[in-house]
Amino acid sequence: MSEGSKPAKRQPLKAIKGTHDILPAETGAWQRVEGVAREHFARYGYREMRTPVFEETELFARGIGEDTDVVSKEMYSFGDRDGGSLTLRPEATAGIVRAVIEHNLANVDPLLRVYALGPMFRRERPQKGRQRQFHQVDVEAFGVTAPGIDAEIVEMGFTFLERCGLTGLELILNSVGDAEDRQRYAGVLREALRAQAAALCADCQRRTETNPLRVLDCKVPTCQPVIEALPRIADHLGADAKDHFAEVCRQLALLGIPYRTSHRLVRGLDYYTRTTFEIVATEGLGSQSTVLGGGRYDGLVRDLGGPDLCGIGFALGVERLLLLAPPAADEPRCDVFLMPLAAAAGDHALSAQKALRAAGVRTVLDHEGRSFKSRMKLADKLGARFVAILGDDELAQGAWMLRDMKTSSQQPVPLPALVDHLKGRL
Repeated sequence: MSEGSKPAKRQPLKAIKGTHDILPAETGAWQRVEGVAREHFARYGYREMRTPVFEETELFARGIGEDTDVVSKEMYSFGDRDGGSLTLRPEATAGIVRAVIEHNLANVDPLLRVYALGPMFRRERPQKGRQRQFHQVDVEAFGVTAPGIDAEIVEMGFTFLERCGLTGLELILNSVGDAEDRQRYAGVLREALRAQAAALCADCQRRTETNPLRVLDCKVPTCQPVIEALPRIADHLGADAKDHFAEVCRQLALLGIPYRTSHRLVRGLDYYTRTTFEIVATEGLGSQSTVLGGGRYDGLVRDLGGPDLCGIGFALGVERLLLLAPPAADEPRCDVFLMPLAAAAGDHALSAQKALRAAGVRTVLDHEGRSFKSRMKLADKLGARFVAILGDDELAQGAWMLRDMKTSSQQPVPLPALVDHLKGRL
């Protein structure tokens, strides 16, 4: 670089493809969903749990299934310095189960019901409501074999979405039976698919050998006639699984939760047994309409080295939920805007600011000394209910001039009485 020349301007960096900045104007909607989740799940006896965002890769390979698309195609895995392999969590259930086992929660917690909120990571093609870093609400219940917990957790998920303002929802149910039923059905399905291999897409041909139940999820038009003619899992369930599913359906009807059954609903992860369910949006998301999904996983805890502890849960994507939820009303940034106009008013404003915030009043103090008109515009943009003005005339009177932005009225308030006066009016 020659003497006196300017350094080249650096190009600004951008967020990585498939990630999204949640800006301050958006966080109110996120906080509303999270607040509803915490309050709603507490009604059912659930407590929040927080697990690391990365785990040993083996946890997901064993828990989700090595032949699933999640493990084989979508995970963000990387080598650790000690030679191990770590993975950013693609879903929450496996990590929660690992924590349940590691901390012996089945013997510590008499009602083992938990929920979690946080980011997940999958390297999929970014699309509407689906990012590579996305956020989930996850709910899990352990140790209850009775079908009543299935109906309860489905009802809890459905009413949670309703409390978030969603309408036009449809609940879809199925049973994939016990592990033996599922394995037996997978063999029947594989034979039927092999006979129709030439009519299947390349993915379905691969899944026929690795995970034939995933073929039922295929959306490729040319595969649909073959899939509709396939044997149905309902015809391959054992008596216990049939009775369990019938009781789940009966209780949901009793609770007034409408549903339909679908033989194609098997979910994409290997750990599901018996009840599986999805809640879909009838409009607003296009073909990728699932808002919430889950099911029972009675063998997962044992498969990950823990006790023979049954479980059931669901997860939902927050980004998708927010696409369907009514827009959140803009929250005011402050209740009171302090406007010291005189040089000697600054110290009074600092003291008032501290006292108001300590009293729980959202307070903003203008530090820049802008014009009166500019400051009034700023107070209005921030949604301030009151503007407290302190100029030379007000100092001489020993009182703030308090302007009500809602009524455009104003009144003097003695300097030491400002906090109590505002607490009484807000």
